[in-house]
Amino acid sequence: QVQLVESGGGLVQPGGSLRLSCAASGFTIAAYTMRWYRQAPGKERELVANITPIRTTYYADSVKGRFTISRDNTKNTLYLQMNNLKPEDTAIYYCHAPGFPEVWGQGALVTVSS
Repeated sequence: QVQLVESGGGLVQPGGSLRLSCAASGFTIAAYTMRWYRQAPGKERELVANITPIRTTYYADSVKGRFTISRDNTKNTLYLQMNNLKPEDTAIYYCHAPGFPEVWGQGALVTVSS
């Protein structure tokens, strides 16, 4: 059974950092493109970052230079390092594998506020 479990969210002040983790089971993340999405209150879900099996990465303009997507194949875990967080980064963050379009985790809530 394919599952994705996000963790690492929380409350952080503007300018702070958080690292989100996504533990995958039922498949090997190294063989799949993996993505982080986020959904802010009242807004559509948006793509934040993408990493391919050969580690090519993509970032939304709004997070470029501040967020880093990576994975640890030995732990079958995807990460999102978020630095210099801004209030507009407040959202629920989800990891996703396009190869399993119906599978979504519960998400990790990130709140950036002073």
